[in-house]
Amino acid sequence: MGQAIEALIIDSWAWIEYFKGSAFGKKAKEYIESGKEILVSAINVSEIYRFLLRWCKSDTEVEKYINFVLKTAFVIPVDVNIAIKAAKLKHEKKFGLADAIVLVTAREHNGVVVSGDDDFEKEGDVIFIGGLK
Repeated sequence: MGQAIEALIIDSWAWIEYFKGSAFGKKAKEYIESGKEILVSAINVSEIYRFLLRWCKSDTEVEKYINFVLKTAFVIPVDVNIAIKAAKLKHEKKFGLADAIVLVTAREHNGVVVSGDDDFEKEGDVIFIGGLK
């Protein structure tokens, strides 16, 4: 990597575990509440919102959680540069397009991804908080 880490890109996996209050969520909390610059890809906002629609008991609750994400993190849009690089990465790595978008977003912003999603486990620019540890 070589460059200084400028931001943490919190993947939807980490946000969801954080909201659920799981053991993994406690690990995610350390990063989400670290006081460091937090970024989130627009694709993650969609994934988080979809989870909240299923998980929350009311629209008010959904809005409370998504507004927390939007106030805590700076949302990075998926532009053409990120989209093309993500397609190439997905082709090379054979993992999900959303995960490729998140990883490229991190790389484009000198950040690291915080996630427990298996797709990220072997990537060098990821703080992997998943697994059975």
